[in-house]
Amino acid sequence: MSIVTVQLGQCGNQIGFEVFDALFSDSHCPQGLCSKRENEAYQASCKERFFSEEENGVPIARAVLVDMEPKVINQTLSKAAQSGRWKYGQRSCFCQKQGSGNNWAYGYSVHGPRHEESIMNLIQKEVEKCDSLSGFFIIMSMAGGTGSGLGAFITRNLQDQYSNSLKMNHIIWPYGTGEVIVQNYNSILTLSHLYRSSDALLVHENDALHKICAKLMNIKQISFRDINQVLAHQLGSVFQPTYSEEGSSHYRRNPLGIDWQVRPPLSGAPTLGKMSVNRNLHFNTSLANLVILRGKEVHSADLGGFKDPALYTSWLEPDNAFNMWKTQRAFNKYEKSAALVSNSQFLVKPLDMIVGKAWNMFASKAYIHQYTKFGIEEEDFLDSFTLLEQVVASYRNL
Repeated sequence: MSIVTVQLGQCGNQIGFEVFDALFSDSHCPQGLCSKRENEAYQASCKERFFSEEENGVPIARAVLVDMEPKVINQTLSKAAQSGRWKYGQRSCFCQKQGSGNNWAYGYSVHGPRHEESIMNLIQKEVEKCDSLSGFFIIMSMAGGTGSGLGAFITRNLQDQYSNSLKMNHIIWPYGTGEVIVQNYNSILTLSHLYRSSDALLVHENDALHKICAKLMNIKQISFRDINQVLAHQLGSVFQPTYSEEGSSHYRRNPLGIDWQVRPPLSGAPTLGKMSVNRNLHFNTSLANLVILRGKEVHSADLGGFKDPALYTSWLEPDNAFNMWKTQRAFNKYEKSAALVSNSQFLVKPLDMIVGKAWNMFASKAYIHQYTKFGIEEEDFLDSFTLLEQVVASYRNL
């Protein structure tokens, strides 16, 4: 089963490069504790999912690169080609913005429709190269301007044209201190539109990634590449194949085989010991948790704490809400690693905060003209507020 990745804007293209580079590096690392046969199956599964036919012996990433100007795309294509290990095909589209500024409404209402045919044709060409399509992985910023609006538009089109294939959007939650003055508007518009058209939202917070670089990795001058590499290793450790419980020689065929029926999946969950969890400790109530263990001692790891009923909403049995994947095949050069994908209350507070800040701006009509001049009306904002307030309320009531 193959995945077509759509890299959108500067954020999506820079992260996408690091993700493919991490996946390729991992698949060519020493096999660790697994057998040679198992390692070969692992490598074949990775290649089928993320890379297509080789060109002069170099695998080609299953990806479409989209940006509004050529600079970032050219840099991304060049970096991959210079590595000599893998490369992108010429599946890229860029179009100059015409005095639009960094504007969500322009991306969604003008830029998207104007270039819909060329972008969707590039995606179709990648799909046709897949023997069996598992779904789409769309990497984009949540609060960026034109790129996030375009990302919401393309996701809607993918839902219309590929309704039976999974659409997973990876979105970057903006820094709490702010990056763009209208980032809260952009965020609520992006989230509300993706909620309607995406099957899964996989969220990473810039602030959390920054803390990992500063406190765990002791990086003094943190760059976006440092952050993107941390993010890429987290994504790679989730998406690379794992053994099924039936036998170590059988790999899970669908890397996106998580039950994403309740949207949007939210990241984060408590670290548990063996003791029972009391709700008074204010853990985030979960709808679903997936733990992925790789490398040394995975079969002796005690994950019983994740089956504590206190972690989950009262109408779900832990056996139905918790899943675990294991493989002795280590990820990258880590001796052992664990990844958690959680659908929980973790983002209720930051989501509520963004909605509140956006509402305060909207109540004073601040910057609304930047959106209405490109076709996003006040009613569209109100619909977004209503939907996200319902999402916040639903998660609070778990």
